[in-house]
Amino acid sequence: MVDMAAPATEHVRNIVLVGQDGAGKTSLAEAMLHVSGRTPRMGTTHDGKSYLDYDQEEIRRRFTIGTSIAPIPYKDFKINLLDTSGHPDFIGDTLASMNAAEMALFVVDAVAGPQVMTTKLWREAEGMRLSRAVFINHIDRENADFDTAMALLHARFGSRLGPVTIPMGVDKDFKGVIDVLRMKARYFDQGDANAERVEDIPAEYADVAQAARDKLCDLVAEADDELMMKYLEGDEQLTQEELESLLDKAITQELFIPVFVGSTIIEQGIKAVMDDITTYFPSPRDHGKFVAGGQAVNIDIAGRPAAFVFKTLSDPFVGRLSFLKVFSGTLEPGMELVNARTGKKERLGHLYVMMGKETVDVKSAKAGDIIVVPKLSETRTGDTLSQTGEIAVDPLPMPAPQYPVAIEAVNKNEEDKLGTFLARACENDPTMRIERNEETHQTVLMAMGDAQVETVLARCKEQAGVETRQVPVRIPYRETIRKTAEAQGRHKKQTGGAGQFGDCWLRLEPNPGAGYEFVDAIKGGAIPGGLIPAVDKGVQDAMTEGFLAGYPMVDIKCTVFDGSYHSVDSNEMAFKTAARIGFRAACEKADPVLLEPMASLDIAVTEEYAGPVMGDVSTRRGRIIGTDSNDQGETIIMVRVPYAEVINYTKDLRALTRGSGSYTLKLEGYEPAPFDVTKKLVEAYQASKN
Repeated sequence: MVDMAAPATEHVRNIVLVGQDGAGKTSLAEAMLHVSGRTPRMGTTHDGKSYLDYDQEEIRRRFTIGTSIAPIPYKDFKINLLDTSGHPDFIGDTLASMNAAEMALFVVDAVAGPQVMTTKLWREAEGMRLSRAVFINHIDRENADFDTAMALLHARFGSRLGPVTIPMGVDKDFKGVIDVLRMKARYFDQGDANAERVEDIPAEYADVAQAARDKLCDLVAEADDELMMKYLEGDEQLTQEELESLLDKAITQELFIPVFVGSTIIEQGIKAVMDDITTYFPSPRDHGKFVAGGQAVNIDIAGRPAAFVFKTLSDPFVGRLSFLKVFSGTLEPGMELVNARTGKKERLGHLYVMMGKETVDVKSAKAGDIIVVPKLSETRTGDTLSQTGEIAVDPLPMPAPQYPVAIEAVNKNEEDKLGTFLARACENDPTMRIERNEETHQTVLMAMGDAQVETVLARCKEQAGVETRQVPVRIPYRETIRKTAEAQGRHKKQTGGAGQFGDCWLRLEPNPGAGYEFVDAIKGGAIPGGLIPAVDKGVQDAMTEGFLAGYPMVDIKCTVFDGSYHSVDSNEMAFKTAARIGFRAACEKADPVLLEPMASLDIAVTEEYAGPVMGDVSTRRGRIIGTDSNDQGETIIMVRVPYAEVINYTKDLRALTRGSGSYTLKLEGYEPAPFDVTKKLVEAYQASKN
């Protein structure tokens, strides 16, 4: 058995499990752990007894939230399985894990076929030039159909997919798989890890097995031009030796995408997958490139120690954990490496191999392997550690969070603790961003969706002890004027002793797009020059307070052109007050208007949803500016719409397109709000003052 801690690079296989929630990714990992003898029982997610989905939120929700690692010793290899989430809110963690692997194994339900997240992640894998394979799961379920599942895969992902195992029976008649590569029948007797029987293919499956074998040879032969010509010109099949020699090359070059079949629950077809992972799937050295400064960085065991941090989490028991992909040299405990982003040294106190929440200290980790390091205080997701800090791996582009949620601590005294926790959570997960809006006095978390927000807040309570609540995000409306108007602001107060006196005449004019402008047009010393700044300040204070609904006013030119003063009672405070009075009086005559922020949306949908999405846009007072198409054949609908109408568009678009739509949003300018919107906001503002 190979040392779990530091296997040679060519004996490591980093496999990321991806696909739709419910397809059985975690069950496949649990089955492989059990079949290999790594765990004493088959872990299950439905009853909270999974080795990998151990987080309380994962147990409660019954789906994977963050990537777990299942390191599996098998034969002379170490298989690092990265079990990822299939939920769209946690796609950032999934993409980061895909970047750390050499092979993506897509898990597809035999009844439902490839679904929306499977398709999205397939495109991402193509963009990363990541080798791919498919495991069709749940072939023993009612209504399972292998031929239909294969037809759906071919329709969605192309003709390069070919089965390397096929089922013997489906639904309740499923009893084992045919290994097309080795042309043998394989049966696994559940409960005995060594009880796989390998036999000759039953006669009733001989024809279908040969047809699958022919398809396999057709696809794999393309990996070698000479063999391909020989194969095409003659009637002879590839020999077993030729087929096996080409298979790993065909997979690595993406000429062939192997498809496996089985059932994770009864552990049929699992050993066939594991055998092919170790024999034919790419090693880090074959297919393990990062990019630094636009240049490819290959896995190099002989190089100086260097690693990339693809994931960070805060464990309530162990503390901060950094998941590293070693791409150069060998890491050892006690080693000091430099963070390329901060320029600071980080000491590797311990190295862990981690399975679920179980951690085991190890003595080293070689290039190509995945390791976990605790308590790297200055290091976060996306950082690169090396001996001198000269290498900085280009971070993987992440989807921008579009879903804003305002969060506050139930106990106001814990606002600082809340802010600290959320800031750290955003460092760990690049698909979240925290903003403090000083205008609305809100802490706004930008996230991917509800599930991500709820998970973060649950952990905030669990780990930081802070109770939180979500409140509506305040839309940053503005106010302005549409006419020129003049008014006097006069303030006189006499309470015994020195009084207060200020008197100014103001002219307000619309100043579209030019912001605030103040003009001193006083002549003959009607207002002393030293008091003019107080008028300016009073006007700006009044603009901040708003006139209609309490929102800041913009794009106004204010001219002070007359006034009077008292030699004793006039002072800065009096003229600030007079200016506020005059400003409001002029606003009343200047046709004030509420402005609403506008958003530009580029919505990407498949053709079948383009019509419904356009119809929905019109109900939101949106204007369709134009349409286009992208490389995936999706329709891009370009829209201008009030921001208030699409602030929660993430979940609305998912519902409208069954999760297949996506969009980018950018705030661009303001437009006058319609009467009903203005009336509602004015009434709410007046009610809040009473």
